[in-house]
Amino acid sequence: MNWTLEVVIVPVSDIDRAKAFYADQLGFAVDHDTVLGDDIRIVQLTPPGSGCSIVIGKGAVPEMPPGSLKGLQLVVPDIERAHAELTARGVEVSEVREMGVNPRPTPHPLDNVGFVFFSDPDGNEWAVQQISSRAE
Repeated sequence: MNWTLEVVIVPVSDIDRAKAFYADQLGFAVDHDTVLGDDIRIVQLTPPGSGCSIVIGKGAVPEMPPGSLKGLQLVVPDIERAHAELTARGVEVSEVREMGVNPRPTPHPLDNVGFVFFSDPDGNEWAVQQISSRAE
């Protein structure tokens, strides 16, 4: 049986500001923005090519302090291109960092060990890792 992670709740203080950041700056697709009254709103966004979405909202999502989610990670095939795209979209992103050493040769020297880091407007922290091929 496959067990797939499909949704991660991201705690934010301002839904519209967070939606704009994730959709306009990061390029996540807005899957839906559902309002079920004054106290319930759910916005689901999905990174391009991902099988897992994020949800921001109020009322129908667990309450967590905004900015308290740390260690979210995206994977891309080209970390330098990802860095360039994030920078062009106005995201404050770290320089590309090489973190660790590959245990065996890889097609690209940054595979598995190339990272950039950024935070959303509330301080939720994200990493982006380069993996262009996976070991069998």
